[in-house]
Amino acid sequence: MSAVRIAGYQGPASINTEALEALAAGLDAERPEGLAQELCADVTAAGGTAQDLFADLEAGGTQIGYMASGYLTARVPELAVLDLPFCVDDRARAHAALDGAVGARLRDAIAARTGLRVLGLWDNGFRHVSSRTGPLRHPRDCRGLRVRTIDNPIYVETMAALGFEPVVTDVAELRAAVAQGRVDAQENPLTNTVSFDLHRHHGHVALTRHFHGVILLVAHAGFLDALAPARRDRLDAAVRAATTLQRRRAEEQEAAALATMRNAGVRITAAPDLDRDAFRAAAAPVLARARGALPDDLVARYLGA
Repeated sequence: MSAVRIAGYQGPASINTEALEALAAGLDAERPEGLAQELCADVTAAGGTAQDLFADLEAGGTQIGYMASGYLTARVPELAVLDLPFCVDDRARAHAALDGAVGARLRDAIAARTGLRVLGLWDNGFRHVSSRTGPLRHPRDCRGLRVRTIDNPIYVETMAALGFEPVVTDVAELRAAVAQGRVDAQENPLTNTVSFDLHRHHGHVALTRHFHGVILLVAHAGFLDALAPARRDRLDAAVRAATTLQRRRAEEQEAAALATMRNAGVRITAAPDLDRDAFRAAAAPVLARARGALPDDLVARYLGA
């Protein structure tokens, strides 16, 4: 078997890059039933885009990679359960659901509608909003501001409901969009805000926690199906170890990112100065529509796990 290509779309400071490196180490060809691999931690550094990576994973040019779950929601409607705004406050409970029946159901749905197979479900952190214009304490402070978000209908609708003018860009364009002032705000986990150096251009961060993100660690279906059982066992063991590391580091680096921003002079808006109830109320119609399109039992299992 030729070398397995493993790829991501974030830079060297990313916890997802760290987890990919751990996964590659666990697949080392020198180990029994190991696999030689080629690791490309950031396809955007070579001029590619995140969307290019997703297409390459389905085509089989890349065998293992990751993506934020929101990028697949349009094709796999069940994934919208992970996109419900202002619904997840406890990441441990979310992890428990993803490791149980909810995760199994989402894996099956992705396998049925794409050429991908889910290997692991990683933590993409709580998403917050950074801005260059001033503190965002209430939805009225968001009116008319251009906010960068991802290509996901619920994300776009939520940002619009909060008063923003949503702008969708690929992650490859994120740094430039912020640095050049093409957007006034952007929403991301704190770790991404720091690893992409966005805090150097945005002097304010509102801890809105409007979404809790999930990263899908996926494999090309044909690659996975062709693995000999012993090599599949080696891959599964490496995935488990990388997933444990990634989730732990996600929580650790969130706190570290907040400290980094404070040390850089970024002004953090949190309760009681942040009216999170007003933000939640503004997003309520989006939540109601999204929940109405999902099976009740899936929502109950995820939010009540």
